[in-house]
Amino acid sequence: MGGNAGDDARRGVLLMVAATATFALMDAMSRHVAARNGVIVVVMIRYWFFAGFVLVRAARSPGGLRITARSARPVLQVLRGLLLAAEVCLTVSAFALLGLIETHALFASYPLMVAALSGPVLGERVGWRRRAGIGAGFVGVLIILEPGARMLSPGALVALGGALAFAVYGLLTRLVARDDSAATSLFWTGVSGALAMSAAGVFYWQPIAVEDWGWVLALSGASLLGHWLLIRCYEAAEASVVQPFAFLQLVFVALLGVGIFGEALRWNVVIGAGVVVAAGLFTLWRAPPGGSPTPSR
Repeated sequence: MGGNAGDDARRGVLLMVAATATFALMDAMSRHVAARNGVIVVVMIRYWFFAGFVLVRAARSPGGLRITARSARPVLQVLRGLLLAAEVCLTVSAFALLGLIETHALFASYPLMVAALSGPVLGERVGWRRRAGIGAGFVGVLIILEPGARMLSPGALVALGGALAFAVYGLLTRLVARDDSAATSLFWTGVSGALAMSAAGVFYWQPIAVEDWGWVLALSGASLLGHWLLIRCYEAAEASVVQPFAFLQLVFVALLGVGIFGEALRWNVVIGAGVVVAAGLFTLWRAPPGGSPTPSR
């Protein structure tokens, strides 16, 4: 990293803020386009662009595709790719069922799921402070859901399913990182996800409306830009410095949900999301090095 530590940290934070804003805009476009053209088709096209990005990046890296694709844990790498593809489909589906704001408020619980599962999956010790943070965070989830019939609503279950898929993806990412480079993990994420979505897309294919192709291309471009910003972010600063700013995605999503889609910002969602984010930040602070994954899709 060039420059002094303070400049690197500031640059990393700015890049993280830009990445979260880009992903929030991408989610808003996903809600609009998927509602008109189907979740599977839209996610499949996004993955084609993402796979192209990682293939070009791998080809230009030292050693080329052969070295980048070499993995000590290919089965886990494929499973990671499948989990992330499933998470994207679930989360985009939840946008239509629940709205951007409530989906992201529930999705913000994924670091708590990571912390809760890190013991049985990674063999990490989860002390009483982290357990207390996890418990507080899930109280926040209950506040968002308003205990009652809403807890079993399809939208809430789909959103929480997406958060769980992303949490397991993050745990497997940390597991494969013990043997594979970040470039290798990114390669397998893009390629295996694109292959899986293409296989599913055969059964769901429908022509994209001409007037929607601009949105699809903008959505795919935003996805690539967001991932590029994240890569640059982690090149500039330590993950522990920039990770807390990933929660700003919830703020950007709230602005877009209210301003574009007319979603209501209910007080229980605001309070519950605040509890979830505070608990998530606490568990990240108490976590061992290599914390939770950034909420990028």
